Amino acid sequence: MLSALIWVPILGAILISCLPANWQPHRYRSVAMAVAGIVLLWTIALGTWFDPTQTQTQFSEYVPWIEWIGLNYHLGLDGLSLPLVFLNSFLTLIAIVSTNRSISRSRFYYALLLLLSSGAAGAFLAQDLLLFFLFYELEIIPLYFLIAIWGGARRGYAAMKFLIYTAVSGILVLASFLGIVWFTGASTFDYEPLRNSELPLELQLVLLIPLLIGLFIKIPIFPFHTWLPDAHVEASTPISVLLAGVLLKLGTYGLLRFGVGLFLDAWVTIAPWLAYLAAISALYGAFTAIAQKDMKKVVAYSSIAHMAYILLAAAATTRLSLEAAVCQMIAHGLISALLFLLVGVVYKKTGSRDVTVLVGLLNPERGLPAIGSMMILGVMASAGIPGMVGFIAEFLVFRGSFPIFPIPTLLCLIGTGLTAVYFLLMVNRVFFGRLSESLSHLPPVEWVDRVPALILSALILILGIQPVWMVRWSEAQAAALIVTPSISLNQGELKESPKSIGKPTTGVSLEQ
Repeated sequence: MLSALIWVPILGAILISCLPANWQPHRYRSVAMAVAGIVLLWTIALGTWFDPTQTQTQFSEYVPWIEWIGLNYHLGLDGLSLPLVFLNSFLTLIAIVSTNRSISRSRFYYALLLLLSSGAAGAFLAQDLLLFFLFYELEIIPLYFLIAIWGGARRGYAAMKFLIYTAVSGILVLASFLGIVWFTGASTFDYEPLRNSELPLELQLVLLIPLLIGLFIKIPIFPFHTWLPDAHVEASTPISVLLAGVLLKLGTYGLLRFGVGLFLDAWVTIAPWLAYLAAISALYGAFTAIAQKDMKKVVAYSSIAHMAYILLAAAATTRLSLEAAVCQMIAHGLISALLFLLVGVVYKKTGSRDVTVLVGLLNPERGLPAIGSMMILGVMASAGIPGMVGFIAEFLVFRGSFPIFPIPTLLCLIGTGLTAVYFLLMVNRVFFGRLSESLSHLPPVEWVDRVPALILSALILILGIQPVWMVRWSEAQAAALIVTPSISLNQGELKESPKSIGKPTTGVSLEQ
């Protein structure tokens, strides 16, 4: 059941590659949309069958693969991975729909998009450390080509920088995984047995540090962030949607799954340092965004700031903060996807992203009023205005983190306030005022540009009004992350082991 989420996109990519070369680009696009739609529908079906009260992985698949190195094809779905799998399937379809119908080398392009979706899904579903690493690295290849071929003027530089940074990230993650298997004497890379292993605190710290640096590059966290603005600026709009909405979440997912899950003692030991690093990264991203003139760079640095809130929540290691980390991943994925889509439409219609050049685009007759209205909605959601998904995610982050780390939480709250500053500066300059004569004859916005943004806007509002639909999936799994899984054969209930005693496991659920 889970393999379909990985192999259907791969088969779809192979199918597109085998189609006649003389087809019109929109035909390849239709095939890719059909494949992505099937995957999304199947993900929704899995969600309806999923039991969020269970902490064990569901729909598990286990096939011995390369036994002499301990690699097994082991997939599973739980409350931590399900929301991210849905986000990946949904934004893949959004990216395909928002792609230019006449894009060059379209067969190769859509095949790479489907391979990218497959790699992300495999990483979120993998229950084997080495299998996770393989999928973690798999997505590098299609994303490199998607930036290098269909990117902007400096696409070669941006793609190579992304490749080098991500390769270093993978090496550090692999080194940590090899270390834990070596020192525990395990015969496989299966996640659950390794999670039950007992390692001295000093050894946990040695293994956790390279893992954190590798994941910080992926998220990214200051000072490992410099590849992200270049990649976003040079990438096309659909690729920026997937990069911000899905691929950055591989890093934050790794923090929760492997940082907290495998090295809990060491994680709690260095948690204060992580909290302050999150505050520094949030403030750096916010202040840097204020100084940007390119709309895409504003959104890119905003991502750095908002991804730091996930690190803060993970550092607090309370049940509520871990739930909040998952919510913030989903909220950021939806909001950043909307903002990048809208910036892409503005660039497509005006030929510029410079906030010092654009003005008055909210003009109801000759401007882009619908795009401007949705941009204001996205900006308000990112700034944490109540009634939108950004508010509830950030509120839960700060509510769960403040009792443990009050000062870093207050610093991140300042970063939230600065979000309103840099986005209001951008919106005020670009959309308000008198429309200049050079922009007075803008082409109309097609429905293919409006529909994806409208769907994202609706989800941002719906999940902001009814956030329990987002939170309920991860409540049980958040509690399970901060205890050692010990299953009672008689009652089948999760129990706390001595490993979790004294750890900050308190928190309240959203329903409470």
